Amino acid sequence: MDRPHPGAAVAAALEPSGLVLRGWLVAEAGAEPLLANGKPAKAICLIGHLGGGFWPVFSAWWREHPRVSDPLDSWSKAVIEPVAAEAGGQAVFPSDRPWHPFQAWAMKAEALRSSPLGLLIHPEFGLWHGYRGAILFAESALGDRVSAKSAMVGQAFVHPCDVCSDKPCLSACPVGAFSPDGFAVSNCRSYLRTEDGQQGCMASGCLAREACPVGRSHRYSSAQLQFHMASYS
Repeated sequence: MDRPHPGAAVAAALEPSGLVLRGWLVAEAGAEPLLANGKPAKAICLIGHLGGGFWPVFSAWWREHPRVSDPLDSWSKAVIEPVAAEAGGQAVFPSDRPWHPFQAWAMKAEALRSSPLGLLIHPEFGLWHGYRGAILFAESALGDRVSAKSAMVGQAFVHPCDVCSDKPCLSACPVGAFSPDGFAVSNCRSYLRTEDGQQGCMASGCLAREACPVGRSHRYSSAQLQFHMASYS
């Protein structure tokens, strides 16, 4: 008898947190992430958010843990680790070593691609989404069936940037930090320390990100935008 796929249980366990099951992929032969016992994982379940639905839950937790370092990473672990243990998997996170290729996993699991800003763009949520962790499983069969919560997996869609001729994201940055050649980190951070930067991007979010027309209805709240900008700068 086949072992029940854990997708529905994982999705249900995550629901109170506002996080969601983003997608599944089968680990590529020869590039499997290692489990704590040293054996290769065979299936990977990505956990993250679409829009800012998790923010009120995280904010309430943060108020109860005001002195914790790296609050969003700490909260993500507090949410995902018990879900992983209950599902029989092992949680891993973008913030921890060894660094796992979360962006490559996401492109394979959800068929997403990079935007000109380097962020993965979602056809519905635009740049307003993210990944908070993943659950590794030892059995490859777990990755062969797609959970109902992983609706994007395997679907073909038009990449939003392919049909965006104006590319407003590239022209909106006050210091031209984004270009086809890459991201000028020093230009961005220097600008953020100026008065204009403090009143602009630091207060209301990255102007280049804000310029993207895709998924605007899912834009993060001001509090969330300021949190992310403070963490980056």
